[in-house]
Amino acid sequence: MGLFDRLRGESDPRVVFLGIDGVPFSLLDEHPDEFPNFAALADEGSAGPIDSIVPPESSACWPSLTTGVNPGETGVYGFQDREVGTYDTYVPMGRDVQATRLWDRVANDGRDATVMNVPVTFPPQRNVQRMVSGFLSPSVEKAAYPDDLRDYLQSIDYKIDADVKQGHEEDKEPFMQDAHETLDKRYEAFTHYLEQDDWDLFFGVFMTTDRVNHFLFEDYERDGPNKDAFMEFYRQLDEYIGNIREMLPDDTTLVVASDHGFTSLDYEVHLNEWLEQEGWLSYQDDDHEELGDIADDTRAYSLIPGRFYVNLENREPRGSVPEAEYDAVRDELKAELEALEGPDGRKVCERVVEKQQAFRGDHDDIAPDLVAIPNHGFDLKAGFTGGSDVFADGPETGCTASTTPRCSSTHPTPISRTATCSTSRRRFWS
Repeated sequence: MGLFDRLRGESDPRVVFLGIDGVPFSLLDEHPDEFPNFAALADEGSAGPIDSIVPPESSACWPSLTTGVNPGETGVYGFQDREVGTYDTYVPMGRDVQATRLWDRVANDGRDATVMNVPVTFPPQRNVQRMVSGFLSPSVEKAAYPDDLRDYLQSIDYKIDADVKQGHEEDKEPFMQDAHETLDKRYEAFTHYLEQDDWDLFFGVFMTTDRVNHFLFEDYERDGPNKDAFMEFYRQLDEYIGNIREMLPDDTTLVVASDHGFTSLDYEVHLNEWLEQEGWLSYQDDDHEELGDIADDTRAYSLIPGRFYVNLENREPRGSVPEAEYDAVRDELKAELEALEGPDGRKVCERVVEKQQAFRGDHDDIAPDLVAIPNHGFDLKAGFTGGSDVFADGPETGCTASTTPRCSSTHPTPISRTATCSTSRRRFWS
C-alpha cells in the first residue's frame, strides 16, 4: 500500500471485491484439494450458492451486482435492449446504467476506488482514482483512465478480454494459451494497483473464467479431452486468488463472487424461429435481419437471453395486440413456453417469469413481458435472420445458468467475518 494508506491507521476498513465471471459454486466446492485457496475462503469466511438475477446474463448481472438493484432500476436487461417507443435496439454501455454504482458511493463519501475490468463500464468514469473498463470496451487505449493507467496497461500488454474466436476452433490449445495470457496480465495489473494505490475499494473482475467455460465446460462436466486444460486454468486462478488474499492488509475485507453459474450446453434454442413457426412472429419480407423488420401482424418477439415482448398496441410502434388482450396473450405465450420440449423430451424452460415478478423500478417501459429461465443444457438465442432450426448445435459447449457462487468473504483476523459477508451479499444481490 501507499505511504498515506499505511499512516492513516485502521479506523477506515477497506474492501476488495474480486469477480469471477460465470463460475458456479459447485465447481469450487467439489474440488477443495484442487482449489485450496477457494476452500480456505469458504472455511475461514462464508460461502455458498445463490441464484443470479433475471435474466442471468453478464450484461444485466454486473450492473445489478455493482448497484444492488434489479434491471428495472438499472435499465439494463441484456446484451441488446430496445429503445423506448421504437423497434431500434442498442448495446447497453456504462452510461446506460441508471443506478448508482458502489464505487460512486465510495467517491461521493470522499474515498478512493480503483475499478478494473468490470463489464458494462465503458467509457471509464472520471470520478474514481482509476478505472479500466471491461467487457464491451473497444481497446485499452480508450478504456483506461487516467493516462498513467493506460500507459502502464499498454506497457504490460494488458488484455481486456480473451480472443473468443480461437475458442471456435477444434484445437483448443491456442485459445487456452490466450486465456492464460489474459489471466496472467489481469493478475499482474491487479496486484500492481493493490500495492500502489491508496484505495478504500478495489473492485476487479476476472472475465476469462466465463470465456473458458463457454468452450470447455462440457469437457469438465463430462470428462472430455480438454478437462485437464480446464482444471489447470482454474488451479492458476486459485493460486492468484490466494496470493492476493495474502498480500492484503489486516483491515481489509475480501469478497469473491460470480454473476451467474454455468452448465454444459446441449442445444441452442432459436426462439424467434420458434415464434415464427408457431405463428407468433412474421416479417415484412424475406430480407430480414433486425427487430424493425417484423410484420404488423406479429404478436410477440424475443431478445436474448429468453426475453419475450408482446407486440403491444400503444407501446410498440406497430403493436398488433390490443391493451385489453395483453394479459390473455401473455398467458398464452407463457403456457406455450412452459410446454416447449427439446429434441430429447426435456422441458426447455425451468420457469417462465412475468415482468411484475422479476422487475421493479422506473425503467419497466423497456422491460420484457416474460423471461424464460432455461433448464440446464439449453442456451436461449434470438436473432431475426431466420432460416435456422429451432434446436441447433454451435461452437460453444457451455452456457450460463442461474446458480452462482455466493460471496466468499474473509478478514485476515476473525472479527465479524461472516456478518460482513452477509451484509455485503444483501447489498449486492437484493
